[in-house]
Amino acid sequence: MKAKIIPILVVTVSFVFLFSCEDTTYKEYTGNAPLYLTYDELRNAVELKEDVPLQNPGKIYFKDDYIFIIEELKGIHVFNNSDPSSPRQITYINMPGVIDMVISGNYLYADSYVDLVVIDLADIDNIHEAGRLKNILPYTLPPVDNEYPVTNVDQDEGLVIGWEVKTIRERVYKEPPVVYPYYEINKLYGAVPFFSMASSSGSDTQTGLSSNGIGIGGSMARFGIKENTLYLMANGNISLYDISTKTAPGKLFDVYAGWNTETMFLTENNMFLGTTSGMIIYDITNPQQLVWKSSFSHIRSCDPVVVDDTLAYATLRSGNDCGNTVNRLDIVNISDLTHPVFVCSYSMSNPHGLGKDGDLLFICDGTAGLKIYDASDPERLAYTLITAYPAIDAYDVIPVNNVLVMIGDDGLFQYDYTDIQNISLLSKIEVETQEE
Repeated sequence: MKAKIIPILVVTVSFVFLFSCEDTTYKEYTGNAPLYLTYDELRNAVELKEDVPLQNPGKIYFKDDYIFIIEELKGIHVFNNSDPSSPRQITYINMPGVIDMVISGNYLYADSYVDLVVIDLADIDNIHEAGRLKNILPYTLPPVDNEYPVTNVDQDEGLVIGWEVKTIRERVYKEPPVVYPYYEINKLYGAVPFFSMASSSGSDTQTGLSSNGIGIGGSMARFGIKENTLYLMANGNISLYDISTKTAPGKLFDVYAGWNTETMFLTENNMFLGTTSGMIIYDITNPQQLVWKSSFSHIRSCDPVVVDDTLAYATLRSGNDCGNTVNRLDIVNISDLTHPVFVCSYSMSNPHGLGKDGDLLFICDGTAGLKIYDASDPERLAYTLITAYPAIDAYDVIPVNNVLVMIGDDGLFQYDYTDIQNISLLSKIEVETQEE
């Protein structure tokens, strides 16, 4: 009998002990509890809406006669821009979690939190989701705007789209909970395909995007396309996808470029990555091979980059998580791509995106506005400011066909710079203030 009683007592004592531990290993505190969007809600969210105002603009993209403006983490505004002096709103694509986009032919590729979504733009009156790759992008968390701690996150519940400050009762674990990286919503997301776009028709009767060509993005992008290869930048990786079948991208492989990679700029044969510590150059002569050519280092700072035939232009700025107080423009000679050489630098206020067209250099200098330079002699840039627009908060630009498309906190501006001595504002799409 004793042999049988002992195990029962042990079990009984053990049960009481465990129950007591569970009852006493909870803590209560005020913290940020996650607000979830379920995966089903995410994957059933793509739809068209009308008359959605521009409130929090992000990346811009241009193809044929259309401009696409991201409403950060919410969707994409579509405008017919056949007449830049009077852009006409076509529709709004509801798409939670969108930050970046790129277009090949009449298919748009955009991130939607952890998914990559393919949108068919062939019929502008019937824009629709045509494909989706699930769970290929990193699971990330939005930032918090208070000093309260963040409670545990359960990925199985869905995507975290915000936080609710509340009293939290949480079990204390011996092992620390998994902490995920914050989602940096500071607009530093973007990629720049620098290839010929499909020719513009100049007609407002166009029914949709042509099936040819690749669009043009700004300098802050993280996505790019060359031929039938799609490049996605996330968490230091460049992921390559074959888009020969447009609606079903096929994964090729990943290249780890470095944890501090931020922006992507493509030329015909090369990929230029802006990083927090400089620039990395890859040869993409074969689009499905990334061959490292060289790197160029500077002090730690956020760093979008654009290039022309022999020079690279990179803006460095403070006031973010890139870890420095420097605000300047760096110019680097890339005549020999295997050995970039520093040329000169110029002080700026808080530079963001930039663009280049011939000898003209366009710089978005944050709250200091848009600045346009004659860059024919890069070492005299401090003396060749053509004009400036200081009363706007400028973020990124696309110069195309003598029209400068600029996005900022105040909206989308278009300027005619055919006569550089007489630049004129063609139109503005206003940002509507969000109601409290």
